[in-house]
Amino acid sequence: MSQTSQKKTISFGVPCYNSAEYMDHCIGSILEGSGHAEDVQIVIVDDGSTKDDTLAKAREWEGRFPGLVKVVHQENGGHGMAVLAALEAADGTYFKIVDSDDWVDEEALRALLKTLREFIAYETRVDLVVTNYVYEHAEDGKQNVVDYGFALPKRKIIGWDRIGHFNMAQNMLMHALCYRTDVLRDGGVPMPAHTFYVDNIYAYVPLPRCRTLYYLDVDLYRYFIGREDQSVNEDVMVSRIDQQLRVTRVMMRAYHLYDDIPSRRLRSYMVGHFTLMMAACSIFSKLSDDPSAMDDLDSLWKELRQFDARMYWRARNGLVGIAMNLPGEGGRRATVGIYRIARRLVKFN
Repeated sequence: MSQTSQKKTISFGVPCYNSAEYMDHCIGSILEGSGHAEDVQIVIVDDGSTKDDTLAKAREWEGRFPGLVKVVHQENGGHGMAVLAALEAADGTYFKIVDSDDWVDEEALRALLKTLREFIAYETRVDLVVTNYVYEHAEDGKQNVVDYGFALPKRKIIGWDRIGHFNMAQNMLMHALCYRTDVLRDGGVPMPAHTFYVDNIYAYVPLPRCRTLYYLDVDLYRYFIGREDQSVNEDVMVSRIDQQLRVTRVMMRAYHLYDDIPSRRLRSYMVGHFTLMMAACSIFSKLSDDPSAMDDLDSLWKELRQFDARMYWRARNGLVGIAMNLPGEGGRRATVGIYRIARRLVKFN
């Protein structure tokens, strides 16, 4: 079987927008970690880059590795549209997103590939493989590993009825997830265009469609933290609070969690994830100088209460909801203080 016609075990989608400065590290880490294996594919999506030679670099990678790298060029649509373009072009049984300023660990990638190849060889259907990710902080060179110990049994194929309790630092974000491609395509992923933070939708909406999952306890994904223009930079998140609200609204309307999710444990996890999204909306609205930010937040809370009273009660009246919505100016200062402490402990931005 030729290099170009071999069925791919996994496709890595790499969304790029003005990424020429750092995309080579990302792409190289996948190629080198996989040993340039013919069953591994990289789909580079140039999302209408304007300021550098991102597309030229992507084409160069495709020219050097025509059976391994595929390039998609599109008009700028934002991160979500680039993810969907990569998904549409993917030839792999499995699919994973790696943002262009991040990278993967080579040893961990080899372990993931071995696992996926075994699933395929033995015709064992696993819809979701979860791996650890590592915050790589540029400012001090420190690392913060997010793993799923106690929450997920290691190296066992399970259903949602066997997951444990996830603490607040253990959300299964995009960086941790490797889906079967057909799970994402069957039912789609409702990504709004020109919107940041859509990775939360990607890590939330498809979960109920995953019947089986597997936790591989390796530190695969290296998540770079440190650029001033990065979407998770606090000042940037505050300035984009409208987009945070938009993403949270999409997640809210995806499910009536207490009616639509039969697995009690999966429902509990998704309620927790959604509650943290509402908390993020609350804290960044409080930090915003935009006079309309708090009105927009109040509108979202009212919409949630009307959409699903049980989801509203859980998100607003649990410990996190109360801490992030303390009343009055003193309450606002206390809420911001709680957030600052949590940020220092977890170092998520």
